[in-house]
Amino acid sequence: MNPPLLILALAALASAQNFVDVKPSPQQVQWQDLEFGVLIHFGPNTFMDREWGEGNADPSVFNPAQFNPEQWVLAAKSAGAKYLVMVAKHHDGFCLWPSHYTEYSVKHSPWKGGKGDVVGEVARAARKHGLKFGVYLSPWDRHEPAYKDNKKYDEYYRNELRELASNYGDLVEWWLDGAGSEAHVYDFDSYVKELRTYQPNTLLFADVGFLSYGDIRWVGNEAGFAQEDNWNVIDRLGYLRWRPVEADTPLRKLHWFWHPNDEKSLNSLAEMLDIYHKTVGRGAQLVLGLAPDNRGLLPDSDVARLKEFGDEIRRIYGKNVGREDNAALDGDPDTTWSPPPGAQPGEIMGYYNPPITFDRAVTTEWLAGGQRVQKYAIDFNDGTAWHRIASGTSIGHKKIDIFPRVTASQVRLLILSASDTPVIRDFQLYDGRGK
Repeated sequence: MNPPLLILALAALASAQNFVDVKPSPQQVQWQDLEFGVLIHFGPNTFMDREWGEGNADPSVFNPAQFNPEQWVLAAKSAGAKYLVMVAKHHDGFCLWPSHYTEYSVKHSPWKGGKGDVVGEVARAARKHGLKFGVYLSPWDRHEPAYKDNKKYDEYYRNELRELASNYGDLVEWWLDGAGSEAHVYDFDSYVKELRTYQPNTLLFADVGFLSYGDIRWVGNEAGFAQEDNWNVIDRLGYLRWRPVEADTPLRKLHWFWHPNDEKSLNSLAEMLDIYHKTVGRGAQLVLGLAPDNRGLLPDSDVARLKEFGDEIRRIYGKNVGREDNAALDGDPDTTWSPPPGAQPGEIMGYYNPPITFDRAVTTEWLAGGQRVQKYAIDFNDGTAWHRIASGTSIGHKKIDIFPRVTASQVRLLILSASDTPVIRDFQLYDGRGK
């Protein structure tokens, strides 16, 4: 590269270091449209009533007599999930695929005579039913002797990564969990290079403080909520990246693995709806933890709760009562609305005769060009005057505003402030408390 081109390249890089100029990759746009996935925890802990294994469980404990990943997938799909991330190895180091690099895996369990492959069967079941598939591979390993030697363990982890990244098809997401790893130094650069060789399009999940160049960031809690003010661009010590947030929370409170006599920990339907509205409804991705039991099945109560949750979401958001022949109001995610250049505030107006009744609004931005809305408000006219029913800052991928039920002949979305010309994908109205 000659000096003039180098100067131009550096200038372009410098100009990109501005929040309004940072945009998502096509893979990130597609991933954010998935909105909701599940994270499966299954392994020796399942059979030993543990959350965190110590890496000393005998492989003989792993023997799910009724193993049926298709049941897991169908239950997740009934809830509305669009992707599944399988915990291929948790912190105990036990591998749920027959790895060539360790004896601590399913190949030394009695399950299927040591010939089984949990990861492979789950991947096939997910794709059979239209769910995208991803992998969680814990860097922390409490069993592997090489762990005490950073260089040797880096090679071991890359070998495991390569097996998973090259043998199980396209991966939508790769989870890097930093739990318990404070005393270890990982060569993450080498991990990512290895991953990108085999999976150039997979999105890399990691805590912002744990990995600076990931594609997805952790929400910062496991309680199932994102901040109301949610921006996709984050500043990592002066380095800006588009890193949408993923909110992980288990279906059973504080329990990622199955435990016996644990029915009281199952989230209620009301709690599940609250989680949905505080994650997906705030522009975050929801990944819900599911835990098959020691039979190799999701418990009946979990299956029922997942379906109940999915049915209720479909009921609430099944009919857009504010649909109109307008690019923002037509319910078509492929059409968009923008105000005329220089028009402030931007305004989307819906007219209804007869009047409509609703108690929530769903607003989405078209993010391919970046996140732009900084402040907005929603008003309705009851035939005599305008009244404000909601306001906020960020919209992002999706913002759900819930308010007391109203009846209106006119409804408007006001874009009060934006970093650039806003591009609204949808503005929809629903009557969630109606029949």
